[in-house]
Amino acid sequence: MPSFLSGAIDDVLLVAPDVHGDERGRFVETYRRQWLPLGREMLQGNRSEKQAGAIVGLHYHLHQADYWYVLRGRARVVLHDLREGSRTDGVTESIVLDGEEDRGLFIPPGVAHGFAALTDLLLWYLVDGYYNPADELGLAWDDPDVGADWGVAEPVLSARDQANPRRAEIAPALRPRAGLRT
Repeated sequence: MPSFLSGAIDDVLLVAPDVHGDERGRFVETYRRQWLPLGREMLQGNRSEKQAGAIVGLHYHLHQADYWYVLRGRARVVLHDLREGSRTDGVTESIVLDGEEDRGLFIPPGVAHGFAALTDLLLWYLVDGYYNPADELGLAWDDPDVGADWGVAEPVLSARDQANPRRAEIAPALRPRAGLRT
């Protein structure tokens, strides 16, 4: 049975699955739906490859949850709770995911998330909703109210990530609320 760690933000779950190995190699069961009390059936799997120094800035969803697993390399994941009414609204947390450590990360709707590639990396992730541009929202990666430490001296960012609004500029209709999910 894997171990589960919760951090500074409610409903975020770090999964340390069991690893089995012998002289032939190793086997890891990376995901089970039953591990995630707030999770729904995952509908889509994605792969993201990034070079060292790249930042995928903060984005969030009103309706979609993510489950991340780094297969190769190291990523510093930054999480920020945007959910109005959440006990941890406004809390920022950083977690390092390393392909050598076999850990998965469940991110509920309303928690902004992004990562910095500390090395070249391969990230595999599942989502519980098909891609919906109306539910692909952003938060400024360098917002001082978030206070993220990305651990990268010269970040490489997309134009979209550079244009995301600060927390204080997010329209009320686009602010997630704790406990609401469709």
